[in-house]
This record gives sequence, structure tokens and C-alpha cells, in this order.
Amino acid sequence: MDNRFILLVEDNPDDAALTLRAFKKVNIANQVVVCRDGAEALDFLFARGQHADRNIAHQPSVILLDLKLPKVDGLEVLQSLRENEFTKHHRVVVLTSSREEQDIIQSYDLGANSYIRKPVDFEKFLTAVGQLGLYWLLLNEPPQ
Repeated sequence: MDNRFILLVEDNPDDAALTLRAFKKVNIANQVVVCRDGAEALDFLFARGQHADRNIAHQPSVILLDLKLPKVDGLEVLQSLRENEFTKHHRVVVLTSSREEQDIIQSYDLGANSYIRKPVDFEKFLTAVGQLGLYWLLLNEPPQ
């Protein structure tokens, strides 16, 4: 059984549903864990709070991270991941609607592996997310 999974950090339920639909459309059957804010994502990744009973050794193959999140924003999540020895090499794709140049620069400065703007067009969104999943789950080689 393939235990690689995707962590989707997205507060918009419609965008989360579209992302899940896109994975299904391109036959990505891997589990997708959805966190609705940055604080929950950090709790999940570091196995604390409501996720304290989770096996911390089981980490996502890729994190799809929105920037505009409640509680802890995406840039703060990314910074926390990169500052921690255990999570500093996690593959993080910023998947956001932000078109602000400063968000792009900060994301890469903080160690994002990729920055993708969510297409407004539904079909383009499905295609983009499907390609993301295929690349990061099947083609990309992570460090051991």
C-alpha cells in the first residue's frame, strides 16, 4: 500500500474541494489531509495539539500551502518548517491566489519549492493541480 500522502493547507472549502476533485480526475488516489488554517497545519506536522496522537514519522510527500490563512499565515508556516531540523526539507508548494510580487519573493526566500497561482478558470485549475500531484508524488525525488 502506498503511504505517501499530500497535506493541503487551505481555508477556502471550495478551493479544497476543487483540489480534491482535480486529484481524483487525474487518478491520484493518495490520501489528502486537509488543514483549514496555519496553526492546525503546524500542529499536524509537529504532532501536537489535536494531532498529538499522530505518528510524527509519517510525514507528507508534499505540502500544498495557501498563503492567506487564518491564525497563522502561510509564510509563517513555511518559516517554521524551514527553521526546524525535522521539517526543513519538506517539499512545499505555495498554491495561492495571491498575485503580490512580495509574496512570491518571500515564499522563495523562505524556501518554497514552487509558487503557483491558482487559475481562476475551473478547467485550468483542475489541470494545474493534477499536474502538481503527478509531479510531486511520482517524478520528484526527495532527499532521504
